[in-house]
Amino acid sequence: MFKINFFCILFASSLAAHAEIRTETIEYKQGDTVLEGYLAYDAKLAAKRPAIVVVHDWMGLNDFAKKRVEELAAMGYTAIAADIYGKGVRPKDTTEAGQFAGKYKGDRKLLRARVKAAYDQLLKHKTVDTKKTAAMGFCFGGTTALELARDGAPLTGAISFHGGLDTPNPADAKNIKGQLLILHGADDPMVPPKEVAAFEKEMKTAKVKYQFVSYPGAVHAFTNPAAGNDSSKGAAYNAEADAKSKEEMTKFLSSIFTKKM
Repeated sequence: MFKINFFCILFASSLAAHAEIRTETIEYKQGDTVLEGYLAYDAKLAAKRPAIVVVHDWMGLNDFAKKRVEELAAMGYTAIAADIYGKGVRPKDTTEAGQFAGKYKGDRKLLRARVKAAYDQLLKHKTVDTKKTAAMGFCFGGTTALELARDGAPLTGAISFHGGLDTPNPADAKNIKGQLLILHGADDPMVPPKEVAAFEKEMKTAKVKYQFVSYPGAVHAFTNPAAGNDSSKGAAYNAEADAKSKEEMTKFLSSIFTKKM
């Protein structure tokens, strides 16, 4: 574990030392709703580069999502943290977060429209290679990234970190254009084996290329230190799973963008 974390820190520090990360707060709209995303890129890179939409967890666009966007920028990507709930709309606690997330999970058409608006905004940025795009998300955001793929967005790939895998429209998997990477806590009570099995059936029926990586002992929210360390609550940080999932993400992104011509 120490070695994994040490080299991740060393790698990230090396990237940051050679990058000039610029960030932008960007207003955009979905219908009449004003949204506010957070975009980051490396200004030292001259060439256009792959772009990634990052979707927040149920607490809305927060520092966790912004940090992930900045990390991706240091890796050479342009990334935007999407805003699903709307400008200034942030849950005050987990009870309200559940209500907010439930609203969008219960209306997949609206959820897809919100994340598609962020994706379209990202494609407008001067640094973006529009033929190389991906989406990723955490918990609620993982569900959202998969819904963007099911909606037929021309993604090279999509990644779910401990996200919900269910969908009311499994036949829409036929619309998925790119590859998927599912990073799952093996002991996640919020995404039970029955849901995993249904997802795998959905992907195999639609002949979607996907990777499913399960981390023993990890529960929901295993990438987020703010989740605490009590696994009995069903959501907790797991440093080993966090580090390994970042490695899987890095390899996956490199693979899909290298192959995409």
